[in-house]
Amino acid sequence: MDSDGTQDARGTHASPVPRPAGPPEVPAMPPRPPRAPGMPPLPDGSAFLTWLRAPRPDAAPGVWRFGHRPRPAEEPEEIPTRQLLSGALIAFLVGWLIWSLLQNGYLGNWWWLPFDLIVPDAWRGGDSALGETGTFIVYQGYELLVALAIMVGAARFGRWGEVWRRFVTPRFRRPEAQEVRTTPEDDPAQWNELRAAGAADAAERLATEARSGLMRDVDHARIVRAWQGVRTGRHSLATFSGAVLKDGAAACLHPSGERDLPARLARHDLVTGQVRLGTTVDDARNPYAYRGTGLALSPDLLGTSLVAVGPAGSGKTGTVVRPLAESLCLHALAGRAAVVVVGAAGAGLGPADAYDVVVRIGNQESEYDLDLYGGTTDPDEAAAVLAEALVGDLADPHPGSDSRRSTTVLAQLLGPFRAVHGRFPSVPELRQLLDGAPGPFAALRQGLQEAGQESLLRELDARERQMGQPGDVGGVLGDRVALLDRPAFAGFFDTSGQSRPFTLKSLDHPVRVRIDLPQRGHADASRMLARLVLAQFTASVAVREDRSLFACLLLDDATGVVTPEAVRGIQRLRSGNAGVVLTLRTLDDVARPLRGPLLGATGCRMALSGLTPWDGQDFAEVWGKEWTEARDVTDRQIIAETPAGKAVHMLRRVITGKAPTARAVTVRQVERERWSASELAHGVPAGHAVLSLTDVRGEHAPPLLVDLRG
Repeated sequence: MDSDGTQDARGTHASPVPRPAGPPEVPAMPPRPPRAPGMPPLPDGSAFLTWLRAPRPDAAPGVWRFGHRPRPAEEPEEIPTRQLLSGALIAFLVGWLIWSLLQNGYLGNWWWLPFDLIVPDAWRGGDSALGETGTFIVYQGYELLVALAIMVGAARFGRWGEVWRRFVTPRFRRPEAQEVRTTPEDDPAQWNELRAAGAADAAERLATEARSGLMRDVDHARIVRAWQGVRTGRHSLATFSGAVLKDGAAACLHPSGERDLPARLARHDLVTGQVRLGTTVDDARNPYAYRGTGLALSPDLLGTSLVAVGPAGSGKTGTVVRPLAESLCLHALAGRAAVVVVGAAGAGLGPADAYDVVVRIGNQESEYDLDLYGGTTDPDEAAAVLAEALVGDLADPHPGSDSRRSTTVLAQLLGPFRAVHGRFPSVPELRQLLDGAPGPFAALRQGLQEAGQESLLRELDARERQMGQPGDVGGVLGDRVALLDRPAFAGFFDTSGQSRPFTLKSLDHPVRVRIDLPQRGHADASRMLARLVLAQFTASVAVREDRSLFACLLLDDATGVVTPEAVRGIQRLRSGNAGVVLTLRTLDDVARPLRGPLLGATGCRMALSGLTPWDGQDFAEVWGKEWTEARDVTDRQIIAETPAGKAVHMLRRVITGKAPTARAVTVRQVERERWSASELAHGVPAGHAVLSLTDVRGEHAPPLLVDLRG
């Protein structure tokens, strides 16, 4: 079936990358994925059904919804432990004292009055109709009722129930099994939506596969995605049903033929699309509803883009980028997303088997190449993207600036070259043209004259007149292109059709791409290539045909990548159902005028432990202030002058643990920073981060202290 999960994930618009002739055959009992948290595979499918039926209540942005138990928005007032236990003990002693006084007659016999009014006279005395034993039971029963009444009163005033819930119940509570929905009408394993649409046979086949253990979470997500295509009219019901009846849980496969990743390190829930990054700390600075809950990200949050800042070793790659890359690769296998992961070679961004395309720039054994011009055939578009990559970091860093002069220079060369040769120039050819080599210019002029391209001849003449003039940027562009015209990159960025270039125009399909940058010895070239990928990504997702497919670029180490044009491109991604994830060692790697616009353009912002106070100040400013209630408490110790007063004060000290005081409380509303620069720099423990979230609908979560190891 040509579903969202089976479109050409390896094809490209400009230069198609060969894909396998067909998906590999699926055996009758497919190999099961490794034991991932949340869904351990069992032969009978019970683990999968438990995972599928687990409750996932609606929750605030960022809350791990799998098995989530909502908490109140406000923290309930809790009695201090010492005061609670002291009160319970005193209530018991008072109750016991009252009962002893009643039993010994010190309080009179008035408490027998209800007994005299209710119990018949024939039941009293040794010669009663009930006999001695019956009379004894009646009297003892009444005394027991009185004792129970005293106990209930003592328990109420002593808060015994709170003591039981706080100290006793947790010791005997067993881990509760996940709640499972068993109502047939609401059971997701029955595929009732398919049955209602007339695909009962397909629904029964899927239900059987789920019960028998042949279905996994990626299969479920992929088939749900294909069914959404039927509902929107992209595919027919007959085609969908035929594919399911033929292949069962293996229907609508990804072009790679894979149904899972080689290994999983993070916890994933493909029903909600979330990946768990850690646990929100039970800290007073976190809202009560978030404390102790799992913290997770999903495409609806990444659609507003994420920037994570932290020094080397703070966990940006291992605890943020790697789990997100793993999650988006699973989404790609389910036909929901296209992902491009960019980082240094050996950065730990996942095994090569987890990707469809791995571009190892500078490695001569790389199977794929990178298209320098983004797969476009428009010289002006190619010039704009290439200019951003070459000299975007040299432009005026203020958001209103641009690099139109560099774009014009490149367009004056790319247009004529393509008109003569039918392709764009390779790196050595482009370098010669920018350097003004007479031979290539003469050959290009002759070709344009023979083709009668008068307008392009005027472009070439203009470029020749500008060469050598003060302020000409051609020399700067030539110097930047020279960084790519090195022996290490020989054979890369080929435009003659001899290599297998990957272009970001293929993000119309659920493709998984990893691009390894050659940072060792080529740091400037790596930063330039990272800008190129980001520029191509923002340009490509804006013109996609199918925007229901989420596209995401994960850029590990965005040093030197953030430019005015990049910030503008990030701002446009949300409307195209796309987002970027950028990591930085420090905000000093971004020009000062661009730091505020960058943090403003991204909806999710993360400050990891080890941040400098200067970086903390930028985060504190973007997170703003909030109104809080400030209490000024003045305590004045009370001096007892009488023996009775001293005894009462001693009793209060035993109960509360504090000396008796007269307290004066002044309450004020003050505006304070949510997180100050000092707190961010010195108050975030190792392995933790402060993270604020915003989803594509505009709902947001305040800055949360998160344990990335939980």
